Amino acid sequence: MRFLKYGLYAIVAVAVVIGVLFALGMKVELDGTGSRPMFSFHKADKHIEQIEKLAAEEAAAPAAEIPVEAESAAPEAAIPVEDVKVMARAPWPSFYGPNRDGHYTETPILTAWPGKGLNEQWRRPVGGGYASMVVADGLVFTIEQRRSEEVAAAYDLATGKQRWATAWKGDFQEAMGGPGPRATPTYDEGRVYALGAEGELRCLEAQSGKTVWRKNILEENGAPNVQWAMSAAPLVVDGKVVVLPGGSGGRSVVAYDKRTGAKVWGVLDDKAAYATPMVVTLAGQRQILALTAERAVGLSIEDGKLLWETPWKTSYDVNSAMPVVTGESQIVLTSGYGTGAKLVDIVRSGDGFVAKDGWSSQAMKAKFNNVVLHEGVIYGLDEGILAAMDVATGKRLWKGGRYGYGQLLLAQGHLVVTTEQGEVVLVKANRAKHEEVARFGALDGKTWNVPAMAEGRLLVRNTTEMACYRIAP
Repeated sequence: MRFLKYGLYAIVAVAVVIGVLFALGMKVELDGTGSRPMFSFHKADKHIEQIEKLAAEEAAAPAAEIPVEAESAAPEAAIPVEDVKVMARAPWPSFYGPNRDGHYTETPILTAWPGKGLNEQWRRPVGGGYASMVVADGLVFTIEQRRSEEVAAAYDLATGKQRWATAWKGDFQEAMGGPGPRATPTYDEGRVYALGAEGELRCLEAQSGKTVWRKNILEENGAPNVQWAMSAAPLVVDGKVVVLPGGSGGRSVVAYDKRTGAKVWGVLDDKAAYATPMVVTLAGQRQILALTAERAVGLSIEDGKLLWETPWKTSYDVNSAMPVVTGESQIVLTSGYGTGAKLVDIVRSGDGFVAKDGWSSQAMKAKFNNVVLHEGVIYGLDEGILAAMDVATGKRLWKGGRYGYGQLLLAQGHLVVTTEQGEVVLVKANRAKHEEVARFGALDGKTWNVPAMAEGRLLVRNTTEMACYRIAP
């Protein structure tokens, strides 16, 4: 009886401690494995209040400088506006860089970091979600979850101050991945194309946030949302905005006119994947390279015609990592959940193209973390551990550095890695061995968002904060 009595006291004491921790704002999330908990302290209501207070203070500047557009019943047709002819500086206009390959080449970077890490230029609270950032004309664009709204926002690159915020109703929730939008906005010729988790696509004026046109790509294309929500960033190419709603009946991949939002073409019947499409040239043909839940495809930019295909299936339909172009006619696909990687050769055959599989390998299993190519080597996080794989053979060169399910970019022969725990790590892109150069703590809490680099700055964010560091010498 005494044992039971003290055992009950212990259970009650533990329950009280846990209750106090949650009352203090303890947050429990799952890491990229989906099974290990990660703990942090974060009071959601107070955090949102902090964001709103800061935005209100910044909005005290003249309205022309910092406008905020609230939700409105925007028509499906485009708002009449003059055609935008903008010669803007856009060093990082789309997800994963100008070419969507994770390469930063604009400026040299520091390859010897101070002991305390890179110089922080600014830091601010942001809303939830896993979008990255794009940079154009001195502004940083991203998309966030604030209360029951999705918010596309622009921040001053130099100061971090909010310049505008455009909100609409949207409250995607998912227990394992968490709430909020996933897809990174895309900048093009003075406009920003932002896609919400539940399919809301907005064309916004980059300087004001004013809605030019809007669509819900899921509703319009009769597509159910995927388990972890719309994640592929819009692709703007040759006057079109290409998105991946995953509808049937020729509505899996859809292109809209970037100026008006009018539908241009729609193709395929596949369920949507999570990877962002890109423009590439393979076997001499400029084309759209995209993943669906079932395959990798090359599509005509003009009309969406299927040029070639190769099967690519991952458990839970999680085709999330973007393909890598490794030669004039070759790509490498990689995925997690035990899938691995394979080389695909795109060759001309008569009037068309054929995709031929090359090697297959378990040396790289990128789950929802993109990989980069440097001097014949693919570097990426193989189920949370940094690894190097030879492109010619598919063989692993080395594996080391437990950075979790973070992200990475390539700059000046170095990998800039953001770890799942919020650190920034500099690693030499060395085919011979894992060689870590420096690291420092940049963000608090789980960090899955892809970093961005522009004008000598490194931008990092997660579901609660965003920070800017000077990375150029």
